[in-house]
Amino acid sequence: MIKDYFMLPWKEMQRRKLRSLLTLFGIVVGIAAVIALIMIGQGLQQAIMGQIAAMGSDKLIISAKGNALNAGLSIDAIKITDKDLTTIKRIMGVKEAAGFIYSTAKIEFNDKARYNFVYGFPTREEENALINSGQNYKLLTGRNLEKGDKYKAVAGYEYINPDLFEKEVVVGNKMMIQGKEFKTIGMWQKTGSPPDDSAVIIPLDTYQELFKKGDELGLIILQINPGEDLELMEERISKELRKQRHLDDGKEDFSIQSPEQLAAAFGTILTVVQVVLIGIAAISLFVGGIGIMNTMFTAVLQRTKEIGLFKAVGATNEQILFLFLIESGLYGLIGGIVGVAVGLVVAKIAEGVIGYFIGPAFFVLKLNVWLLLGAILFSFIVGCVSGIAPARRASKLNPIESLRYE
Repeated sequence: MIKDYFMLPWKEMQRRKLRSLLTLFGIVVGIAAVIALIMIGQGLQQAIMGQIAAMGSDKLIISAKGNALNAGLSIDAIKITDKDLTTIKRIMGVKEAAGFIYSTAKIEFNDKARYNFVYGFPTREEENALINSGQNYKLLTGRNLEKGDKYKAVAGYEYINPDLFEKEVVVGNKMMIQGKEFKTIGMWQKTGSPPDDSAVIIPLDTYQELFKKGDELGLIILQINPGEDLELMEERISKELRKQRHLDDGKEDFSIQSPEQLAAAFGTILTVVQVVLIGIAAISLFVGGIGIMNTMFTAVLQRTKEIGLFKAVGATNEQILFLFLIESGLYGLIGGIVGVAVGLVVAKIAEGVIGYFIGPAFFVLKLNVWLLLGAILFSFIVGCVSGIAPARRASKLNPIESLRYE
């Protein structure tokens, strides 16, 4: 008997294949979009947090009030300067501190011009090493910036790609940055971050002179001594910077963040974006649910005589109700299964594309079985809920009038 509840709706769906396919389409699109967006969002979140976590738990980042992402911009004339860096270096518990700055600039090579990030890094070995470790930069060829360098540059991995300037940049080549000639002395390994891989690094004092930035810095990265408490160091640094900048407690015009705090901020932003996108994708599910309801109302009309026959041979209202609920649930279940499969394919394609352009190590999808099963279950529930009204109408039909229906 239970088998019949599933076999009868399945045969009906096969009998009206075109209508069934059109009904399933909305559910498939909605579930596929939700699965793909969730998996891609989770993959990006893990990738970004992994990149930030690579900075280490013994570092702090200081920037002008706002966000560390605005490091190359002046926000309401608030600036971090060399004076702040000097103050930080004197604080007890600070092992090393270094400042850098960046902005977009015109870069010319092989008679072609591109606008990419240019970083101003210190040339002192210890400071340079601290920033490189924080930015996850590792040399591929050539050498790093050294004390005494002026118009020298280290280029990102993308400059090896001939597509950028229609010619590969190699160590020894000269390029123009903001109208000044710089000699390429090194190339970075691929970091997986497109802005960093297409950036060029020049000496900090040269940057400040070229971009007329004076003693301005965008960010200060500092490393604390082993055994120091990160929160206590934040308070200590904040106190000293307030004193140096003549600020009252609570009136800070700078921010101090740890890699964990940056990761949490990125995670929040990505979660909000993901929720919005999933909400948009869920509209397809709603439309799919309306499609199932419309199909089931049509099915009730077309099978009115059949319903009358079922009732004439003893079928109860509850059995008719259950029969039509199973049919609408099957639309949701099949749509969910196909949608999950399509969503996985889309997510894997996205993984391949991101891996090709950024690097396979940056973005890796993780299969969440509970997410897939939950999506299929949710789709089945959507189908059942969409079929409640048509099923109730079918169960309440008068058997005598139904047998007369033409």
